[in-house]
Amino acid sequence: MSAPSPPGSTAAASGLENLQGLVLDTVIAKAGARPAAALACASTRLRSAVDDEALWRQFCAEDLGLNAPLDPEDRPLPSFKVAYKVWLESFGMYPLPLVKRVKYFWSSFKSWLSENFPEAFKTLCKGVSEDQLKSAEDDLGFKFPMPMKLLYRFCNAQLPFSADHGANMHISTHGIIGGYAFYDHWVNVHLSPLEQIVEETKEFYHDFNEEGIFDELNLIVVATSWFHPKAFLLNCSSGELYVGTNNLPNGEMIPCVPKSLIRLTDNNMPQDGLLLWLEEHLRRLQSGMIKTRMLTTAKYLSLYPELPPSCISTMTNGVKVRASAVFVPEHHETGGSGGTNLYTYSIRLSVPEACMLDGVYYSSCQLHRRHWIIRSRDTVVSEVHGEGVIGAHPVLSPGKDEFIYESCTPLPIGPGFMEGSFSFVPGRLSRPEGKPFEVSVPSIPLDVPEYIF
Repeated sequence: MSAPSPPGSTAAASGLENLQGLVLDTVIAKAGARPAAALACASTRLRSAVDDEALWRQFCAEDLGLNAPLDPEDRPLPSFKVAYKVWLESFGMYPLPLVKRVKYFWSSFKSWLSENFPEAFKTLCKGVSEDQLKSAEDDLGFKFPMPMKLLYRFCNAQLPFSADHGANMHISTHGIIGGYAFYDHWVNVHLSPLEQIVEETKEFYHDFNEEGIFDELNLIVVATSWFHPKAFLLNCSSGELYVGTNNLPNGEMIPCVPKSLIRLTDNNMPQDGLLLWLEEHLRRLQSGMIKTRMLTTAKYLSLYPELPPSCISTMTNGVKVRASAVFVPEHHETGGSGGTNLYTYSIRLSVPEACMLDGVYYSSCQLHRRHWIIRSRDTVVSEVHGEGVIGAHPVLSPGKDEFIYESCTPLPIGPGFMEGSFSFVPGRLSRPEGKPFEVSVPSIPLDVPEYIF
């Protein structure tokens, strides 16, 4: 903890010698941990004041977000002063406000996972060392952004995929970024550990960089999907985070984070796209915007929004419809007429209490038909009429779980929306108990979001 005395510190220390009690404590506390450590070398009286455990408790809380004397691996230490010294030795090469921010992120993320998705929590790995980060940088030939390195100092992301297919399948739906599933298109994104980043980045440059289009970008592959391919790439020169489209071999990528928020040169609080992306992801988890769901027999993190305004909700004659959509960047297409985007949408149908029509209550109702209108800006680009949904005619009744189905729709590049209705019959289609009725679905927005997951 010792530090060289700054210019003028002898005179300052001499002035502090004349202060008493609470006044002296307040001055030292406001000075901060490093000046306090220097003052401890000035005199026995000041050393005694600086040794106050309450003072170091305050420094640990303010500078590091520590509320107990623990080391970076959560092992107990004898005092807050020792804890501050240990943390400074481990992370003193980084701005402490950034250390506190990244520590808070991982603590909060792990807390959410342990409570809501313990299967994914178990895939998290112990953080890497500075030597491991330097070795990875040397291996790839360029430096990583400071926020990315600090993220991996605290946690080396998730267990890597291996040659063991059975082990891969066991963790395949446990990606902490999550995904979606419609028809045979399953995506589940895992945050990659450092060793996998190096391996997959080398493969990326070998497979896609024959013409040198990525030479100046210093990209690393930081997250990938099991099942259908999807890759997120961090530009280590600019700090921007991208997701690859199906035209990635030709250099096509889409930014995942607002560029205006990226600040790599801020000495006190640098932030790259990866840190901003993960923090936004955590906010959505904590708010309940996205949640876990079952995919066949396994739990996964669903990216279909669950809260307004991204998720619309309506009730007609006791039938509740919730609907939301997700941009599918891996199927972005550029072409002669301007290109298309693909959106996957999730529809949830239920009868929370009872189906009611013209003052009569029915114990159940069954979906008969669907009708969708897809618009690009103000132009209708598609209209769909059909029996049931995904080959099913679900029966809804109180007490039953939501009937959930996912599908997709292409849309010309630019904002759009979809709206429509479902036709229901009280009772069963084979034995109607009343006249058919329509349940309208308000507009579901279809647009490329600021943050892409």
